Amino acid sequence: MNGSTPKSGNGRRGRRLGTVTPLLEVRDLKTYFHTKEGIAKAVDGISFEVNEGASFGFVGESGCGKTTAALSIIKLLPKNGRIEGGQVLFRGEDLTAKSDEEIRMRRWKDVSIVFQGAMNSLNPVMRISKQIVEAIRLHEDISIPEARERVKRLFAQVGLNPALLDQYPHEFSGGMKQRVMIALALACNPRLIIGDEPTTALDVMVQAQILDLLEELRRSLNLATILISHDLSVIFDACERLAVMYCGKIVEIGSAREIYLRPAHPYTRKLVNAFPDLELEKQRKTGKRALGKSIAGDPPNPLDRITGCKFHPRCEWAEPRCVEEEPVAMKVGADHRAFCWKWDRIG
Repeated sequence: MNGSTPKSGNGRRGRRLGTVTPLLEVRDLKTYFHTKEGIAKAVDGISFEVNEGASFGFVGESGCGKTTAALSIIKLLPKNGRIEGGQVLFRGEDLTAKSDEEIRMRRWKDVSIVFQGAMNSLNPVMRISKQIVEAIRLHEDISIPEARERVKRLFAQVGLNPALLDQYPHEFSGGMKQRVMIALALACNPRLIIGDEPTTALDVMVQAQILDLLEELRRSLNLATILISHDLSVIFDACERLAVMYCGKIVEIGSAREIYLRPAHPYTRKLVNAFPDLELEKQRKTGKRALGKSIAGDPPNPLDRITGCKFHPRCEWAEPRCVEEEPVAMKVGADHRAFCWKWDRIG
């Protein structure tokens, strides 16, 4: 993306505060994978909330737990994945207490998802119209002609020609298939849409078009969105608030603008430094030197048991307390928290 400063006004993806009562509130969520080698704590006690009509983002390296955190909301986990603790409150109802059948019916109606790699999500031998019609009729008691009319409206809504709805997936380009996936996500009028790396396999121009479309739909339909990406520039540009994840933990959370201008956790700082476009843009605005350094070392194995801060093996500012004690949320700003004992003492 262009590395532009997150906006707080009415820019291309200008920020807008949601309502006071959260649409989604996640409290101390723990999701573990049970493997032959041991228990991998993919999500290890995270808390966040998303307001009605607001945009929220998860960012971090591959394997940090951001996708697992989002999929836990609707219990869309592999067989060896289990929610071991915490709550997922959607409009005050704890979804973790619901049966699998109840959750299955809530998917797409309350919360839907746009996966990365649309080709892998669509049945290659079934016409696109039939796939979306079946999804609608699974959740609603309407006729096939009524469902087809809705699909036509959805196609128009996502910028596709309704005349193409009876085509097969292979007849669409990558960007068109991703628009189909967005139409499918909208099919049952959900209040929250999760985008799991929805632009990863697309070229830069199409990425921008898809992100613009998601933002336009969010605003026009008052949808809440959770966007997952390893690309900080995408999250800064598309989200009002964000959480930086590392090894199953949220290490920093707050407004995108605050975190862009004042990253507090050492990992977030290094993540920003790893994106030259972001650093050069910040240099122009603040006068500070763009460092452009990569992050030394590798993320730990989720099976490893690391005491204290999970980032301390890769952190040049780590001290004994960082190794011994798990950090708590430290207030950086009004809507900005960092889980770091030394955040205010790092130059």
